[in-house]
Amino acid sequence: MHLFSDRIGKRIMKQLVIFDLDGTLLNTIDDLAAATNQALEKLHFPLHDTAAYLRFVGNGINKLFERALPAVARTPENILRVRELFVPYYNAHGTDLTRPYEGICTVLDQLQQRGLKLAVASNKYQEATRELVAHYFPQIPFSAVLGQREGLPTKPNPLFVQEIFTQTGVSAPDTLYVGDSEVDMQTARNAGVDACAVTWGFRTEQELASFTPAYMVHAPYEILQIPALSEEM
Repeated sequence: MHLFSDRIGKRIMKQLVIFDLDGTLLNTIDDLAAATNQALEKLHFPLHDTAAYLRFVGNGINKLFERALPAVARTPENILRVRELFVPYYNAHGTDLTRPYEGICTVLDQLQQRGLKLAVASNKYQEATRELVAHYFPQIPFSAVLGQREGLPTKPNPLFVQEIFTQTGVSAPDTLYVGDSEVDMQTARNAGVDACAVTWGFRTEQELASFTPAYMVHAPYEILQIPALSEEM
């Protein structure tokens, strides 16, 4: 684990940990790629390798579809056509290949046992966010599970985090935001909370380091060693 800022001598025990979903708690890339490719195929657009989707995701599904479409076809009408095929397919197949990252369930259990409040803030649409969290983490009583909702801005707008503050009664200094992308690092910055970057997700360590997060971890268990979350204070 890398600490990008020296907080020794002024450790404050956090009360709330907000997690991104895709690339942080769950490896969803195979199911996202399959759902998008089946829509593209039906609409006679070119398909993409799963690896390409690592660069397409992060800003919500409409932006995913825009990036997956050929440049000349990136119209609101085509994005809507892809969405209409994607959503029912993903709702039915979103757990086919998706799995929690190894060790994540243990980390969530341990944080809960330490008395921390846990929340999820995702740019995945709300229905799928709630269903995936309930499916893979039924034992965790998350204080809030927020996904993308029509008419509201997506991350990195801090609205997600501010809503979680309202629901939990916790404020920015007492919160840690954990995510795997530049969107997550910007969200934490915009909300005024400490960020923890994880390197097992959809972005590289170099990309994440450029945002100078308070912490960077390379395996889920290292989250438990973050001073502000540690039992050894």
